Amino acid sequence: MRTTTRGLVALACVALGCGFAGGCIRMKPGEGQVATAPVTTPTLAAAAPAPTVAPPRAPAPSVRGDRQINHVLSRLTYGARPGDPERVRAIGVSAWIDRQLRPRTIDDSATERALAELTTLQMPITALLREYPRPDAKLRAQLASGEMSRQEMMERYPVEKRPVRIADELQAAKVVRAVTSERQLEEVMVEFWFNHFNVFAGKGDVRWYVSAYEREAIRPYALAKFPDLVRATAYHPAMLFYLDNWLSARPDFRVPAGPNRGRRGGLNENYARELMELHTLGVDGGYTQKDVTEVARAFTGWTIDRPQTDGHFVFRPIMHDTGEKIVLGQRIPAGGGREDGERVIEILTRHPATARFIATKLVRRFVSDTPPPALVARVAGSYLSTGGDIPAMLRAIFESPEFWSEDAYRAKIKKPFEFVASAVRALGGTTDAQGAMALARASAEIGEPLYQAQPPTGYADRADVWVNAGALLARMNFALGLVSGRYPRVSVELAPLVAGADPRSPAAVLDRLLGVIVADQAAPETRAVLMAQLTDPQITRLSPDDRGAANTDVAKLAALVIGSPDFQRR
Repeated sequence: MRTTTRGLVALACVALGCGFAGGCIRMKPGEGQVATAPVTTPTLAAAAPAPTVAPPRAPAPSVRGDRQINHVLSRLTYGARPGDPERVRAIGVSAWIDRQLRPRTIDDSATERALAELTTLQMPITALLREYPRPDAKLRAQLASGEMSRQEMMERYPVEKRPVRIADELQAAKVVRAVTSERQLEEVMVEFWFNHFNVFAGKGDVRWYVSAYEREAIRPYALAKFPDLVRATAYHPAMLFYLDNWLSARPDFRVPAGPNRGRRGGLNENYARELMELHTLGVDGGYTQKDVTEVARAFTGWTIDRPQTDGHFVFRPIMHDTGEKIVLGQRIPAGGGREDGERVIEILTRHPATARFIATKLVRRFVSDTPPPALVARVAGSYLSTGGDIPAMLRAIFESPEFWSEDAYRAKIKKPFEFVASAVRALGGTTDAQGAMALARASAEIGEPLYQAQPPTGYADRADVWVNAGALLARMNFALGLVSGRYPRVSVELAPLVAGADPRSPAAVLDRLLGVIVADQAAPETRAVLMAQLTDPQITRLSPDDRGAANTDVAKLAALVIGSPDFQRR
């Protein structure tokens, strides 16, 4: 098996473009470029009117038949489960996409039941601050001095009452939803927007705020209007704390009371800069350093009320800079208050650069690491004509010839979390909340610890960040652990995957696994590497002297398929 594993990792490195010694992917000229062509594609119900744009320039092959089903399941979900292709075929691709765009029409009660034991998910910030307190400073001092043992500390401050539980349960919920939810596109978009408006769960008070942040500021708007997302994140204590805006005040401000009485405050530009560079306009959005300063002035006084006991938004007029501001050439009159920040959000979310930037990121997520400019322009047009309606932009993508282009098919590489979730789903797996915590740790071991991206950029959505020999070997090791039961409370159903295949014929078992796990899309090179291992005693479970029939080890063979380069693509 070690030879097989190394062979598949080497093959994956070649197929995905990285050097086996561990170098990053190097895209070949034209790889990932999606041709634009007028082809027959599914038309979604209630599609938003498309803006007038130049037609695509040249014809190109399009994905058709069952490969359309494979394509939407790989792009709009965390991977196909056994039986998913048949379910999509039964109602039609267009109807299935339309349903995913309206998640409230989909019953997801089974997922909600699985989440019930994660009690912190629905708790307000105030309750989390009270129920999961900071360790007492005196206890920490006693532990450091040796006056208290670690055992005594554990008894006084048990693990289940520590704030780390909040992030642990949020990670588990993310895994449960990705693996089991019927509202797959909604979960994909929640992850997309959290990453876009990233906060780091390990920074100070954010650890108490992060669960509420996803619940209140991201999830309700994941398939709504983009300006509402910007507004909700701007107001949320998690973002205010993470990017330090809660400290931002007019230059002559002095703290009027409390332990910091008399301390001078000042302007903090962190949120203003990231609001323009990462949340709206993009780095090339045409703003200047003067605009950054003016936006920061507009958001002075947007702060957190008693961050360690209450933790909710409050506007403090005493901290606000009431002078006139000029943002991107637009005047905000003097004498304003909280509405100055609201006006900035309006200016930024209506700007064409924002439409272009958001369109680019959405097209990169759903079509190609190299977003086709013509499609970006059409999606940006949809943004501007609908006021940033997210389903309308997604419809523009899903109805586009670029999305259905042959060049877009299996052109994206799964991030570690996508890989973990898709592996469990491909094997018909199930998990409860405790098993989900183990899977979240697996995602971290492969390279993507959930809610732990420290920079405001979040995790990258490009292959070059994730593909190298070490990462591919880690993925293969996860696959072997998954099929061997290494992850408690996570089960996979292998027998139905190979039903009807003769276990005495490893080739027949492999054919069935390739058909189910990678939709029979394995490259000839992958199939050749796997076929060459079918006489391995670890696969046949025969000794060298045994002349009897093979008893194929389905688990090991399934792990090799999960670890193959073809399964890394979506």
